[in-house]
Amino acid sequence: MVTRYRATLAYDGTNYQGFQRQVGDTPTIQLAVEHAIARVTGQATTVIGAGRTDTGVHAAGQVITFEVDWQHPDTDLLRAINAVLPPDIALQDLALGSGFHPRFDAHSRLYRYTIVQASQRQPLLSRYAWYMRGPLDLQAMQTAAALLLGEHDFATFGSPPVGTNTVREVFRSEWETQTPLLLYTIEATAFLQHMVRRIVGMLVDVGRGHTTVTQFEAAFRAADLAQSGRVAPPQGLVLEQVTYKNILRTPSLASAQDEN
Repeated sequence: MVTRYRATLAYDGTNYQGFQRQVGDTPTIQLAVEHAIARVTGQATTVIGAGRTDTGVHAAGQVITFEVDWQHPDTDLLRAINAVLPPDIALQDLALGSGFHPRFDAHSRLYRYTIVQASQRQPLLSRYAWYMRGPLDLQAMQTAAALLLGEHDFATFGSPPVGTNTVREVFRSEWETQTPLLLYTIEATAFLQHMVRRIVGMLVDVGRGHTTVTQFEAAFRAADLAQSGRVAPPQGLVLEQVTYKNILRTPSLASAQDEN
């Protein structure tokens, strides 16, 4: 009997052209996971994700579903899939997901962007942060970031992957420092293509003094992609968490801890 499973997926996106499967054998997260499931079960399946992360973007809390006919314990399925996945991709947990859709049932997605400020390049952080040498006006960046809170038209920062609706609701938009790191966290109902990276790029321009908070707000309120500024590089961005409203978080049938 075919069963739907839900799982949390973590990956280093450096070597992949985003999450979504593309034409041919272009390396993507979705394709790699589908190949791993097929190797374990002997069945072709479609992996559905909560978000379509860009090329080079990472995830700690991507949520996926897939359907297979599996007659063994779910703990075995988790172990077997992780055993054949590439080292930079791993399921963190696995549970039954009957009636669950990772994208349509999601209440919000939370992304975090990391900037490293140091006098010299930091090789150990180069895959996971945007390196900057000069100072940034954190107070101005915080003021501009707060303007994004609430429901607005975010067309200045991206286009929708499907349809034409560019209205989103942002629940959290803030900067914090963990020297030498500067972290930007944004949580919203959903995101447009390249939305977070465009926001970060424009906020950094505010921090550098290239754009005023007033100019940032005017560009934002224009709801016009032509008003967009720089796009921050992908390696600093991580999909941290996807939350689901009115869906109980039941304990996983299998978890990464079971592998020890």
